[in-house]
Amino acid sequence: MKKQVRDAKVTKAKIIKNAMELFAKNGYGSTSTEEIAKACSINKALIFYYFKNKNGLYTAVMSHALESIYEAVIKAPKCCNSPIAQLEVFIKTYASYCAKNSYLPALILKELSNSGAYLPNMMFDGLRKLFSLLSNILKDGEESGIFHNVIPMVVHFMIVGTLNLFITTKPLRKTAEKLDPNSNTCSECSIDEISDYVFTKIKLMLEVK
Repeated sequence: MKKQVRDAKVTKAKIIKNAMELFAKNGYGSTSTEEIAKACSINKALIFYYFKNKNGLYTAVMSHALESIYEAVIKAPKCCNSPIAQLEVFIKTYASYCAKNSYLPALILKELSNSGAYLPNMMFDGLRKLFSLLSNILKDGEESGIFHNVIPMVVHFMIVGTLNLFITTKPLRKTAEKLDPNSNTCSECSIDEISDYVFTKIKLMLEVK
C-alpha cells in the first residue's frame, strides 16, 4: 500500500513537470493531453485519473509554479532583518529560482498575457502572495525611514518583469547579437549579474539620501 502512494506522488509530479514545460512552450490552448502523456511515457487515462481534465491539470501546474517560487523566496536564508537585505534576498532568490526553472517565467508570462483568462482567481491569489512579500519589505523600509516615495506595484513590476523577460528572451537576444555583433543584448550576462544590477538600481532609487 505504501509503495502505491509513493508511485502516485512520483507520477503526479512527473505529469506536472512535463505539463509545465509544454504549457510554457506552447500555451494552454495548443497543448494537448496526448502530448503530455507522451512526454511522460504514460497512458493518457492517468492524467484524467489524477487531475480529472486538462483544466484541472493546468490548475495544478500553475498552482505549483507560483507556490514553488513563493516558497523559495520565503524560505531563503536571511542574514539580517534590514529591509535592504530583505529586498536583496527577494530579488536574488526570485532570479535564481526562475533561472534554474526557466519554464516558470515563460508559463507565468503566457498566462498574464491572457489576463489570467484560464485561471483568473488562482493566478490572482498566487501572484498576490508574492507581491505581499515584497510590499511588506518596502513598507518596513519606508516606515524605518530607509526608503521613500515607494509605489509597491511599480517596484514589483520593475523587479519580476525585468527578470522574467531577461530569462525568457535569452534565445532571442543571442540571435540578435549574432545578427549584429556590435549590439549589446547582454546575451552572455549571468542571472547573478542581472539580479545584482536590478537590486543595486532599485536600492539606489528607493533609498533616502
